[in-house]
Amino acid sequence: MKTAKELDFLESYIPELANSAVRKAYLDALSSGNSVTEVIQNKIYEIFPDGSKKYIKDIEPAIKIEKKVFMI
Repeated sequence: MKTAKELDFLESYIPELANSAVRKAYLDALSSGNSVTEVIQNKIYEIFPDGSKKYIKDIEPAIKIEKKVFMI
């Protein structure tokens, strides 16, 4: 069983791993000939494998959520 310190160390890599996985999925989708959607400056675009993009709609600005930590 891992110690709390070891788990904290491993968990600190989760955001980095998640970002890498999302980027890989994005590139995999485009390389397989599919389009993806992306938010660019509060606008949703459909991005195509050839690099072109199609405007879909405006959206509200993102809301920053305050991080909360709960100890059990």
